[in-house]
Amino acid sequence: MSDDQGYDELGARLKEFEGLPAAVAGVGKDPVNAPMIRHWCEALGDTNPAYTGPDAIAPPTMLQAWTMGGLSGHRGRTGAYDELLGLLDASGCTSVVATDCEQEYLRPLRPGDEVVFDTVIEEVSGRKTTKLGTGYFVTTRTEVRVAGAPAGTHRFRILKYAPASGKTSSEKTESRRPRASRPRPVVNRDNAGFWQGVAEHRLLIQRCTDCGTLRHPWLPGCNACGSPGWDTVEASGEGTVYSYVVLHHPPFPAFDPPYAVGLIELAEGVRMVSNVVGVPYDKVGIGLPVRLGFQRYDEELTLPVFRGVDR
Repeated sequence: MSDDQGYDELGARLKEFEGLPAAVAGVGKDPVNAPMIRHWCEALGDTNPAYTGPDAIAPPTMLQAWTMGGLSGHRGRTGAYDELLGLLDASGCTSVVATDCEQEYLRPLRPGDEVVFDTVIEEVSGRKTTKLGTGYFVTTRTEVRVAGAPAGTHRFRILKYAPASGKTSSEKTESRRPRASRPRPVVNRDNAGFWQGVAEHRLLIQRCTDCGTLRHPWLPGCNACGSPGWDTVEASGEGTVYSYVVLHHPPFPAFDPPYAVGLIELAEGVRMVSNVVGVPYDKVGIGLPVRLGFQRYDEELTLPVFRGVDR
């Protein structure tokens, strides 16, 4: 039997799982609660007053957090999802990567709400070949309820794949092509001043002329007081790594993984995303002191980067 025939038979078996429940009457391990909301907001730097005080609501994007079972899982989980993943593992699709999610919010969640949910295996794709390898996309849909009333929907998609063992002929051809140019930032009327500053090797931060709040990224109005008036201050260039990720996969043209992307907290108090350079990617860590630099990628593109500083 050829690989294609084997994959076709597997795909037909996987399609039989569509519509089967993955969790029935699952119950959130904890009620919606203020400590979790606080941790979430602190991690994201979200100071929206709607998430604090006696009438607080949970950030809508926390929807999935209240349904997660942790390492021990949920009692409401069925065997169908595990069986589906087992078939994929047995076929050699032993690796997994989360690809995307979609959420719909139907009502706000408040501290004390008890979350109940049902999850269904909504779709299993046909065989797909990606740079990571060949496999199948699996999408689940979770319906979240509170006191019997719908609260939101969460769709989550993963790719279960067999890792590519080496470069295909098309990938070898691709490697011989001229190096791709780095993607260009989107410049519009709201952020043109920022990019003009970068071209002059200056990192400009917006400042509200009414309340004095600094903000980044640039916005047409103040997110603290709503005023449309603003001017700029030039950043000193000093900062620390507030959070970071190291990118390994998937490889993008014009980028050489692995590389570190940091959420940099500037000395002025605002944060921005940028590459962390001048230090090995595995030496980047939270709290690492960094200093602003400007890196020219080609004749048209210069970007701000942050170089690691010896402690």
